[in-house]
Amino acid sequence: MKEVRRPNYKKLYTDILDWKYPEKKEICAEVLKKRKLEALDVITLNEMIFGDSKSNQRHKSYDKNSILEILDYQKKNSCSNTELSLLFKMSRNTITKWKRMYV
Repeated sequence: MKEVRRPNYKKLYTDILDWKYPEKKEICAEVLKKRKLEALDVITLNEMIFGDSKSNQRHKSYDKNSILEILDYQKKNSCSNTELSLLFKMSRNTITKWKRMYV
């Protein structure tokens, strides 16, 4: 099976912070300490740096670990699909599809 190549998000966000937003380095340091950034980490960094205004739902993608983490969050906090979709800004249908696939 062919390995999927992913961008080096850690380097990408470090460069963005160095060049454009040096004042936000301390805020993002905790997330950037991780060895490998997952999809939820990238979304978190994006919101920390740019705020909600730069969020584009069309191009978000989640890996299996992130999906399982989101579904685990739903179980722990006993959220409905609607509440979870509003929290993570995604479709209820996506959450239902994930539940069928992974639970």
